[in-house]
Parts: sequence; structure tokens; C-alpha cells
Amino acid sequence: MLLITSLLFVALAVLCAILQFWAHRTRQDESIGNNPQFLKFQRGYYLVYLVAMFADWLQGPYLYKLYSYYGFQEEQIAVLYVFGFASTVILGSWTPIAADQFGRKKLCVVFTVTYSLSCLLKLSRSYMILIIGRIVGGVATSVLFSAFEAWYVHEHLETHDFPKEWISLTFAKASFWNGILAMTAGITTNIVSEWFGLGPVAPYMLAVPFLIFVGIIISTHWNENYSGHKVKFRKVCGEGFKSIVTNEKIFMIGAIEALFESVIYIIIFLWTPVLDTGHPSLGITFSSFMVCILIGQAVHQILTSRNIPVTTMLIAATVIAIASMSVCVIATHPEQRNVTVTYLALLMFEFGVGIYFPSMGFLRNHIIPETHRYSIMNWFRIPLNLISCVVLMLLHEDVFRHGNRMIFVICIVLLSLGLLCGIRFVKIAKDDENLKQDTIMTESEHIHNIF
Repeated sequence: MLLITSLLFVALAVLCAILQFWAHRTRQDESIGNNPQFLKFQRGYYLVYLVAMFADWLQGPYLYKLYSYYGFQEEQIAVLYVFGFASTVILGSWTPIAADQFGRKKLCVVFTVTYSLSCLLKLSRSYMILIIGRIVGGVATSVLFSAFEAWYVHEHLETHDFPKEWISLTFAKASFWNGILAMTAGITTNIVSEWFGLGPVAPYMLAVPFLIFVGIIISTHWNENYSGHKVKFRKVCGEGFKSIVTNEKIFMIGAIEALFESVIYIIIFLWTPVLDTGHPSLGITFSSFMVCILIGQAVHQILTSRNIPVTTMLIAATVIAIASMSVCVIATHPEQRNVTVTYLALLMFEFGVGIYFPSMGFLRNHIIPETHRYSIMNWFRIPLNLISCVVLMLLHEDVFRHGNRMIFVICIVLLSLGLLCGIRFVKIAKDDENLKQDTIMTESEHIHNIF
């Protein structure tokens, strides 16, 4: 299994490089956004944001392994994951408001402190302390995925007065480099954990210096900025909920997101226990998953340049995910378990995820009104996290305990419902002018680490 994962990673990395180069050639008007002052400002943001993302990615590959190393059972580890997911949605919904009101720079500094604390708490073998660490880490990641980008947008528009259209250029490049860093993080964690023999806690200790570096740069180089108006949380949430229940297209987007992305959350938990019996390198395996996502994104860009509808690609991504989960059901049969086939199926699933992310990003940006996007997205996260938490908690039940095969069956059901919602969305949105693609600038959705 170690040899297979290593060889596949090399082959996939070569394929990814070819497809990314091809995708880059399809983009037009590369001269847009080449203003020297803009590029300098952009590089300054990347220095902070991408280092923060690298510290985040370092914490992905060995999380399950760490808890298992401490002697916890699969159902206990599932509870730890649930606490992390739940804290992200419950407390994370307040982080954009807190950033707007108290200062985005301050909250970004708070991120570096809380995430460092979350890493240090993983040195403890106490179950309750590990739960606290998961909660703190969930809050920190919520800040990472909201305050940093909010700070950038304000500085881009208000301080430097750059064109609004250039914002997507920055985020598209950030999305690409985010994927590269995710792949690099997997290799790095493999080196420190396995090659150097420092164990599964080593990546978390390695992340702390990067977080400290980010905190220092933010404190010394960033300006503080705030929202220009006070947000009324209850009113905003009410308006967002009304938009969901009165607009079928928005409702369907939320349903697809909740069903598809809940499966992503579940697979984040399952991939280690279902593959660990084959003793693969977890870091290299993680990097291979990230490479497959980058391949999917490159394929999405290439197909976009050929005017393939985004809705078609979203349906295709869901079909790929259903096929991969079906293979996992067969390959994890208790009497005929095949770890290699399961691994290949999970790679196929991540390829589908790579197509899904930019497709969903495009649809959200063109269907959901910008004035209510924050509140609507918060409502979407509730069923998403609820579904994934309920499925993971099923590991406590005797019928499901150590029965990951049944969890894959549930994933097929969820994705099939998502496919039906996707087909319905295509039907009701076929004449929507907002979905006419701009092949010059198609949004790239960030690959988010939700470990």
C-alpha cells in the first residue's frame, strides 16, 4: 500500500501539472490586474493568508491517527470530530459580525492565538481537553475563512481603490496556491511524522511557529478596518431565511450544498480508518487527495473554456461521487475487503470534489443576492453540519459500530438526493441569464480544510 500510494501520487502530480498548464492557457486577458501597486498589495496579503492556510493544512492528515494513537476508539473519535464541526457552525456564524464590529485585524490576530492554543492542547491525552481543543480550533478556522478575506476586500476597495473586478483575480490565485500548499503540507507531515519518527502530534507543533509568524506580520503591517454599518443579526438572518423559502433556485442550491458537502465532511472522518489497515503513508495519501481536487479544478476550467454549462459539471461531479461511494461499499465488504480499491475510489471522489467546488462557487455567486449572501450561507451550514454530525454519531449504534460500509451506503443516499435536487435546479434555471458563463473570469471556490 505504501508503494502504491507513492507511485500514484507521482503519477497524479504529473497529470495535475499538465492539466493545470492547459487550464492556464485557456484563461484570457492575463494583462488584467498587472498594476504594480496592486501586485505588491496582493503579494503582501498572500504572505499572511497562504502561510496561515499552510499552518491549517498541516493539521489535516494525522488528526484521526493522533486520537487513535492516544487510545481512543472510533466512536469516541467521531464525537471529537462532531464537536469541531458543530463549533464551526454554531460559533462560526458570529465571526463575520465580530470582525466587522470589533475590527478584522484584531480578529485575525485572535485567530493566530486560538489556533496555536488548539494545536498545543493536542499534546494532552485528556478527552475533555481534546474536546476543548476541537471547539477552539473550530472557532479559529471560522475566522480564517471569513475575517481574512473581509479584511482584504475592504483594503482593496476602500484603502487602495482598486477595481472591484480584480478581487476575483486575487481569490482565484489564492485558491490555486491553496491547493498546492495542501499537497505540500501532506508531504511535510509525512516527513516529520513518519520519516523522522516524531509521531502524529508533530505536525501540530510544526504549525505553531507559522501561526506566530502570521500574528507578528498582521500586528506590524496590517491596517485595522471595520464595517461601515452595524449589522442587525436577527434581521439579517430573517431576511436570509425568507429568501431561501421564497426562491426555489436558492433553496435547491442550499439543498445540493448540504447533501454533497455533508458527504465531504463524513469522508474526512472515514478515510483514515478505512485505509489504515493497509498501512499507507497518511501524509502522501492526503497529498494525493489534494492533487485529485486540483485535477478536478483544472478539468472544470478547461470545460468552462469550451462553454460546457456549470450545471452540467455540477451534475457530473455528483454522479462521480455516487459512483465512487458505490465502489467503496463493495470494497469495504467485511469478507472481501480491498483497501487498494477503496483508495482508488476515494481518489475518484476527490476528483469529483474538485469539479464541484468551482461549480458551486459560480452558482452561489450568481444565484444568491449579495445583500443576503452572508445570512443565507449561514442557514445552509445548519443542515450541512447537522447531517454530517448525525451520521458520525451513528457510529455509537451497535448496527453501525465499525460498520463503515453502512456509512458509505448513507453517503450514496445523500448524494442521490443531491442529484435529484441538481436535476430540478437545471430544470428551473435553464433560462436564467445570470448563469451565462464568463469564460474570462469564472470563480474559483477555495479548498477549505475543515479538519
